[in-house]
Amino acid sequence: MTVRVAETSGPGKNTRILIVEDEDNTRQALAKLLSREGFVVDAVANGREALIYLRQQSVNLIVTDLKMPQMDGISFLRELNKHFPKSNVIMITAYGGVESYLEAMNLGAFEYINKPVQIEELKMVMKKILNDKPRETL
Repeated sequence: MTVRVAETSGPGKNTRILIVEDEDNTRQALAKLLSREGFVVDAVANGREALIYLRQQSVNLIVTDLKMPQMDGISFLRELNKHFPKSNVIMITAYGGVESYLEAMNLGAFEYINKPVQIEELKMVMKKILNDKPRETL
C-alpha cells in the first residue's frame, strides 16, 4: 500500500522522497513529518513495492528500513545497485550492528541512522545529500 503525502510549498517543493518502511506508524509519521517540511513524499511497505514504484516514478532520495518482510533493506540496496545505481539512500534500523552497517555502506547507502529516528538528524543528512552532487554507488 502506498501512502502519499504532498505539499506544494516549502524548501523541498520539488524534492521527491520515497520511504520504504514496513511499520505502518513509522512509515506514516515519517511521511507526515517530511511533508510538513515541504517534500513530496510517497511511502511503501517493503523493498519489492519500492522497486515497482521506482519503475514508474523517479525520486531524489530513498529512506529505507533494514528489517522488512518480503525484501529487506540489504536486498533492496542490491537491487537498487542493479537497476538504479545512482540512488541516494538513507538506511534506518532498530536492529543495527557493525556488520549490517558495513554492508549497507558498501552497497551505497549514504548514511545509516538508528531508530527511533530523530527528525532533526534525518533532515541534516537529507540536506547534505540533496545539496551535494549525486555520487556514484560504492
